[in-house]
Amino acid sequence: MTSNPPPLPVRPLQPGRPAQPRFPWHHFTMRFSSTPRGARLARRLTGERLDAWGVPYGSNTHDAVTLVVAELSANAVRHGHVPGRDFRLSLSAEGSALRVEVTDTRGERLPVRPAAAAPDAGLDVDGVQEDGGRGLLLVSAMTDRWGWFPCTDGPGKTVWAVVEVPSA
Repeated sequence: MTSNPPPLPVRPLQPGRPAQPRFPWHHFTMRFSSTPRGARLARRLTGERLDAWGVPYGSNTHDAVTLVVAELSANAVRHGHVPGRDFRLSLSAEGSALRVEVTDTRGERLPVRPAAAAPDAGLDVDGVQEDGGRGLLLVSAMTDRWGWFPCTDGPGKTVWAVVEVPSA
């Protein structure tokens, strides 16, 4: 007579954590010129990286992360530019989180947490974006959390944002 082996113990799932990570560990870092062209290239390469990591073009997560990179890169070019210095983009994916970091070399110009803006805040009379626009308000709305920290290896700051990817 054969007997069934005892069942394996089952670990209860921790609330808020997927049973298996959505992503293996991925990382991408590159320096870009502090120009509009550099910011555009950072956004385009982010789109390609995300697609290669399994976040397809056209998905909500892909669009959100690409938009966040566009905003943070544009801010690095517009507000963090020091002549002759580049900005750095770092992307990482681990577990269910995608993390964006943009580092520039202007440590004295710090990001400010935006208050809720009126629909026309940051626009001039012609509807053109002014300085002090809604970029960080958009980053705040599109991400689960964001912040900044001063660079430890030289002048500057790093602005970071995290997007949690819903489990499939």
